[in-house]
This record gives sequence, C-alpha cells and structure tokens, in this order.
Amino acid sequence: MPPRQPARSRRCFLPRACQAKNLQECFACVGALPAAFTVIYIGCRMSTTGERFERAVSIMERLRAPGGCPWDREQTFDSIKPYTLEETYEVLEAIDNRDWPELAGELGDLLLQVLFYAEMAREQSLFSIDDVLDRLSRKLIDRHPHVFGDVKADTSAEVIRNWEALKVEERKKRQAIAAEGDLAHDKREVEPSILAGVSSAMPALLEAGKLSSRAAQVGFDWPNVEGLFDKLKEEADELRRELKKFPPPGPRPQGRGMAGSGRAPVPEDLQARLEEEVGDLFFVLVNTARYLSVDPESALRKTNRKFKRRFQWMEARLRQSGRSAEQTPMEELESLWQQAKREEGKR
Repeated sequence: MPPRQPARSRRCFLPRACQAKNLQECFACVGALPAAFTVIYIGCRMSTTGERFERAVSIMERLRAPGGCPWDREQTFDSIKPYTLEETYEVLEAIDNRDWPELAGELGDLLLQVLFYAEMAREQSLFSIDDVLDRLSRKLIDRHPHVFGDVKADTSAEVIRNWEALKVEERKKRQAIAAEGDLAHDKREVEPSILAGVSSAMPALLEAGKLSSRAAQVGFDWPNVEGLFDKLKEEADELRRELKKFPPPGPRPQGRGMAGSGRAPVPEDLQARLEEEVGDLFFVLVNTARYLSVDPESALRKTNRKFKRRFQWMEARLRQSGRSAEQTPMEELESLWQQAKREEGKR
C-alpha cells in the first residue's frame, strides 16, 4: 500500500518558530529537505480542519515509526482494545456531566484510537485511514438518500424507517456474498438471519437491545407494555422457584466481612440455572427500556451515580459523629438513606 501524502518520512519536525499558515507554506519552509523526509507540522497555524487532521495522522505515523515512541511501537490491535473501551466510557461520562471542555479532550482521545488502529492496519497493508474515511463518507451518503438522493423523509420516524429498510438490504447483500462463498465450498445454501451482524463482543446490555430490536422488525414483540410487565413477573417467579432449591438458610448478603464467608456452597447446576434466570430478568428489563425509548446503559449509569451521591452523603454524616458505615446498625443506615433521599429532593 503506498504511503500517505504529504507525509513521506518519519524523521523531521518543523520548528515551532515556523509561521506558515497552511500546508503549502509549510512545504515552502522545507523545500530543500530530501524527498524521503516526512514533515510533521508542529507550531504551524493550521487554517482548515483537513490540515489539522492531516497533522494528527502524521504525528501518529511518527510515533509508530522507527525511532518513535517505544510504547506506541509495541502496541497491537488486541493491546489497544481496553483503551478504546475506557476512552468511550470517558466520553459518555463527560456528556453526562455536561462538561463540554472535558468532552473536547475525551473526543480527541477517542479519535486517537481510530488513528492508532488505522496506522497499525496501514503498516500491515490491510487498509489506511483514507479507506476508513471513504467508507464513512459512502455510508453517510447511502444512509441519507433523503438528503443526497430522491427519497422523501420529512420526519424522524420516516428517516428511521428508511434506515431500517436500507440496513435490511445491506444485510441481504452481505448474506448473498457469504452464501456465494459457502456454495463455492460445499454447495450448501445459507439461511439468512435478521440477527446476523449483531456482534457478541459488544456490552451485553447493548447486544440485548440490538437483538430485540432486530426481532421486533419482523413482528416478534409484545403488543403493549403490559405484556412486558407480565413477562417480568413470569421471570421473577421462575427465579423464586429456583431459589427454593438453595441450600439453607438461603441466600444471604455478602457484606460486613469477607465475601462468601459462612455461606453454604451452591451446587454448580443450580448456580448455572440462577445465572440463566437472572439473565432472563435483565433481558426483559432491556426490552422494557427499548419499548420506552430509554437507553438502558445510560439509565443504569445515572442510577449508579445517584446511589453513589446518597451513600457518600450517609458516610459524611457518620464521619461527623466519628463513625463509619461498618460500625452502624442496618436500621440506622436505612434511616440515613431515607434522609439522603429527602435532602436530594430539596435541591
């Protein structure tokens, strides 16, 4: 794969004193450099978004190049994955906190992940950042025929219906290509699935929402929200039936001491059934959120923060009396919890 332009080397930085206003002026500054040199524009006054993006790509190339950063050069697709997830959640946290200056920085960190993957792919002749941008542009145009074509869509609902129809057609094309490949190998026909393309690598709440949304497209859905509450009760009852098989004295909280200490061992098959029933409960709750157009991940994060605020309010009050939560009876903790709720309601 040919190297990206204008960066052709990984060895040269423009001095911070350079006053060039654009790429052309930067080229003039270094016109005497050998053609094999890459210029990374540090300290130049970039006038366009494209120039700024080109600079970021060049910096990433430099970090991965011989003589670059040892840590960056050691990274692989797999080693970077945890950082991608971490940066994504930090973007979400900045949005939830309405911290717009922080969001600008976090979006930059997330963009770094894209540049990192693209540079590693370029080094292995898999694809480049140009391919990423081309595919993104094509997708945006193809998914918006009401803007770039002749399709009519005057409301968000019509746009979403068009999107779903387009995605169905895209899946059919991908399945047809896959089927041709399989037929070439063993002549067997591949049955298409509407659930194809839902990655099992995504967070479980998100995957559950995607799966149920796809199924709903073909009518596999509850006719009204009451059906979801009935299903929730059904799944809760099934969990209760399994809990009757729990070793005496039954499930107990694991707090105030080492987790699991003093608990009777749970048979492996029972533990597996309990996990299955709890999973079923989660799945119904995700469907309830989908039905109400609520993002379950966002809803749970907000509840987590609410719990954290209230519990820390309790801890602060206990510290005023020289105590900790561990030293406080459960009845008093519950009373403090209710006070925390009332205090929060006054704000």
